[in-house]
Amino acid sequence: MQRECASRKPMDDNYIFENMPIHKALMKLALPAVFSQIMLVIYNMADTFFISITQSNAKIAAVALCMPSLMVFNAIANLFGVGAASVISRALGKSDIRRAKDACAFSFWGCMLATISFSALSMAFANPITDFLGGINPEIHKYSLDYIKFTTIYCGWAISIPILMSHIVRSEGHSVLASIGIVSGGIINIMLDPLLMFVILDEGNEVAGAAIATSLSNVISFCYYMAVIAIMRKKKKAISMKLRKSCFERSIPRCILGAGLPAFAMTFAENLSYAVLDRLMATAGTIFQAGIAVAKKINMLSHSIIRGLTQGALPLLGYAYSTGNRMKTKRIAYLTLSTAFVISTLILAANLIFTSGLVSLFLSPENPSGGYAADFLKILALGCPTSAIAYAFISFFQAVGHGKESLVLALMRKGMLDIPLMFILQLIITTYGIVWATPITDAICCIASVIAFVRFSERHLKKNKRRKTYDPETDTYIIKEPCDEQP
Repeated sequence: MQRECASRKPMDDNYIFENMPIHKALMKLALPAVFSQIMLVIYNMADTFFISITQSNAKIAAVALCMPSLMVFNAIANLFGVGAASVISRALGKSDIRRAKDACAFSFWGCMLATISFSALSMAFANPITDFLGGINPEIHKYSLDYIKFTTIYCGWAISIPILMSHIVRSEGHSVLASIGIVSGGIINIMLDPLLMFVILDEGNEVAGAAIATSLSNVISFCYYMAVIAIMRKKKKAISMKLRKSCFERSIPRCILGAGLPAFAMTFAENLSYAVLDRLMATAGTIFQAGIAVAKKINMLSHSIIRGLTQGALPLLGYAYSTGNRMKTKRIAYLTLSTAFVISTLILAANLIFTSGLVSLFLSPENPSGGYAADFLKILALGCPTSAIAYAFISFFQAVGHGKESLVLALMRKGMLDIPLMFILQLIITTYGIVWATPITDAICCIASVIAFVRFSERHLKKNKRRKTYDPETDTYIIKEPCDEQP
């Protein structure tokens, strides 16, 4: 095995997983992912930035409160994408190309079906959904419906599939290709925003213009990934959209959904949490809604960088763990964790030092929402380091196929603790108490994730080992899938 690995050339598809130094491999996979996540935040901020030119708190709040609805597509894409990336990377670790292709096909069509179903539900219940998200103000409600119509209802499929494919393409080590579609879509969105909002559409339709720009840019990203799929299929890579009977065998659906469920739960619960936050802020008034909308947008930067970093680390962790290299798995985990902590701490410092300047990008000094946005941003930023640690460990458990630990931590981070805390702290510290629930929950989840990792490390990462089983069909020994093991 050592001779085989040593003889591999750098152009070998597995070189990045087996021979490249860990810090270089992590950088090669994570940097494009981080950049694409930052671009997602930037073009989400662009909507708010251009909307803020109108100086309408109702329009700013409307675009912000629609984000949880859009992020459901993110959750669906993560359910199938993170799950497929985990299964594919571990399958490639034992050279099981057939399993990798079946996992890819199952995730693609599963994601498409789930996306279309949610879009249909959004069409049928658009008004109740808008009210639940915080659009109880008639003016905000009207603008929110415009945004949901063009994005969630008409083009939900174009939002979820590019995110799904970025996970799958990255699982083969092609992080740059995976990120180009997301980055290019973001750039196009930023270019289309002012064109549609202030040139093509009549005054008063700025929210609809932002929604159309988002939809068109995602359609272009979708077309890019379809072209990538066509090219990679010709090169006989582990990418396939052919749905076969074997896609439902060998525990493929269970392994994909088991690894992806924590990512889905975390994204879904995160947006449910934001929806509850917006709904509680709506009772305080539009000024508070606009303030928390801007604070959340700015605070998203830290989460986006950590999300990109862990997405880049996931294939490395899955591959190393599937080949039985426990020492390498541990080193990758520690490097990812330390990098996430340093970056999030720097972002915390930047948010605290440059609070006023960051808020002024979206709200003028004369706007009373600006003061609340600054206060809310400082509170949310305090949770950056602890949130990064928790997120890194959650992603680790996803990569190695231990979905139970990942799911519990994901629900603890968002939904299980912070939502009840919002209601409790609102009674004690009023409006500011709603926001304080987030950093408090992050600290609790951070402690729980460290304890879970230490226990897992003692049981599973003490020494290298290979779990080989005999496959009579191929007359070879293969490494047993971690997700098939009994805890």
